Amino acid sequence: MLRENSDLEALTRSRFEVYEGTNSSAHITRLRESENLEEAARAVLKCLGELKRPYLSEFEEKLLSFIEQECKAGD
Repeated sequence: MLRENSDLEALTRSRFEVYEGTNSSAHITRLRESENLEEAARAVLKCLGELKRPYLSEFEEKLLSFIEQECKAGD
């Protein structure tokens, strides 16, 4: 049984992080399969995909967004 509101917040956050991690992982995989990807971007995506935590930091999210924008620009 949850004792405090903070327990509920922690549980909700951890479930969100697992979902977010799964979502980010699939997103990284799709981008890595893009034919428009330069080697440097492929290396960054490889590193992001190998992270041992279920979420990306704000900086890592920005990197992922930038790579995605560049991939779309090359289409």
